[in-house]
Amino acid sequence: MNEITPQELHALGTEIDLIDVREPNEVAEVRVPFAKSIPLSELTDRIDEIPEGAYIMCHGGGRSGRTVQHLQRLGRTATNVAGGISEWESAGLPVERD
Repeated sequence: MNEITPQELHALGTEIDLIDVREPNEVAEVRVPFAKSIPLSELTDRIDEIPEGAYIMCHGGGRSGRTVQHLQRLGRTATNVAGGISEWESAGLPVERD
């Protein structure tokens, strides 16, 4: 499975396709400003909204890893953000909070 650290992802800038698969209540607490929210619970219905080559993030990397594996089984490419938003925030990278 393809993986990237939050620091490596941040270095790519904000013009990338970052998909946050956490549930809405989690995203409401803290989020990456440029990430698009597609909750894992809605993934089946919204799979076409995930661009080829997207970066996938969750809280700690587990759900996003399963999402990347699912996309790969469908013949698509995606990259897991290792450590998720938890690692992103711990690294001091920009977040938004309600």
